[in-house]
Amino acid sequence: MSFHLGGNTLRVSAKLFVENRQRLVKALKEKVSGPGAVVVLEGGHEKNRYNTDADDLPFRQESYFFWTFGVQESDAFGLIDVDSGRSVLFPPRLHPDYAIWDGKIEPESWFKTKYEVDEVHFHDEKTAAIADKLKELKASKVYLLKADNTDSGNVLPPAEFKGKDGFTIDNDALYPVIAELRVFKTDLELEVLRYASKIASDAHKAVMKHIKPGLFEYQCESLFRHTSYYTGGCRHLAYTCIAASGCNGSILHYGHANAPNSKEVKDGDMCLFDMGPEYNCYTSDITTSFPVNGKFTEKQKIIYNAVLDANRTVLREAKIGVKWADMHRLSEKVILTHLTNAGLLHGDVDAMVEARLGAVFMPHGLGHFMGLDVHDCGGYLGDAEPRYKVPGLKSLRTTRTLRERMVITIEPGCYFIDFLLDGAFADPKLSQFMNKEKIAEYRGSGGVRIEDDVVIWEKGNENMSQVPRTVEEIEALMADR
Repeated sequence: MSFHLGGNTLRVSAKLFVENRQRLVKALKEKVSGPGAVVVLEGGHEKNRYNTDADDLPFRQESYFFWTFGVQESDAFGLIDVDSGRSVLFPPRLHPDYAIWDGKIEPESWFKTKYEVDEVHFHDEKTAAIADKLKELKASKVYLLKADNTDSGNVLPPAEFKGKDGFTIDNDALYPVIAELRVFKTDLELEVLRYASKIASDAHKAVMKHIKPGLFEYQCESLFRHTSYYTGGCRHLAYTCIAASGCNGSILHYGHANAPNSKEVKDGDMCLFDMGPEYNCYTSDITTSFPVNGKFTEKQKIIYNAVLDANRTVLREAKIGVKWADMHRLSEKVILTHLTNAGLLHGDVDAMVEARLGAVFMPHGLGHFMGLDVHDCGGYLGDAEPRYKVPGLKSLRTTRTLRERMVITIEPGCYFIDFLLDGAFADPKLSQFMNKEKIAEYRGSGGVRIEDDVVIWEKGNENMSQVPRTVEEIEALMADR
């Protein structure tokens, strides 16, 4: 069967997850020895606010479980017998009252057909369905997933199920295998990611066509959300929308509860809109920067073209075998060169990069892996260099060498952040390069970020984003409003 929301939305075959399970079995057979290896994964659980029983927090499946089984429903478990490759799904046994409040109670056969697994057995708190199956399989070792996230510091705990204590458990071996598999996308996964990026692109263009002075940032966010869902079937966003205008463009994670996209958009503002929906749990992440009135000033062109040049240079040079940290340094060098040519800086650009002046104007990392999470897993596995400790580079979400089928964002930026500028002017190592009077002309203008979703290929990289990028393209789109 497939996931499909009708109309022109993408049809996602359950074969995507069958293939993922096959990849996992193959990889585990190369890592574990002896018969009786079995994987058990626990899906996500619905959560409500503490003082209500209403389903007021929309459910989104846990990503590792979804990668493996593609299951949309909550409170499920999944099992894979590594020896045979057979898969077993354990949906929750629902109370009969479910049919009153939440809809039809489907039989086990419905889940078996929908998700193309080999067996389905309901589980509940009273029975030990998972443990019984493990005994039937004569499981010698049960592999559970304990997943550390190198960005958030959060840990996904191993599955908990009745009868677990009766088996030999391994909480460590599964994570590096399954996380590494998620780094490299299959053809079927790429199809979904392309679709999510297309819908994100369409929604960004809709905002660019409708924005005008006097609107509020949240109205632009609302239009983006509506377009993503109404035309693309994307119910969920991949992250909180950043709909920044004017000075807010220098707040890197604008849009959160303390800065909730609430400013009125003014004539002359630059907008920095970092927004992306997800489809069937696969994400997108695109940032557009443009003038609200549709016409760049000369100063806006200088900063925008600096960032665009960095974006296009990295897109061209991010080849297989290249270290991502080197691409970050390259993007800094391109931006600093433009700022030097415009008179904001002076001196040797390579010396600026070495002194970490680039981090004053671009304190974040150049990009990140993307897939079932917008900041996808695996950034510090494989051949990754240890996390840097110096400004800018310490914010990299991966330091790996690029390989084919990685999906990564390329998102250089240039911002005028008072806190960082003031600190740099107070540091002789940095201030020697800086023209204080010229930089003052740009304070309060916010910033520019240009972010694309890119697949790394031997034949040349694929940019999945489909939005106008040059000054001329943006002005032409916004003139046709």
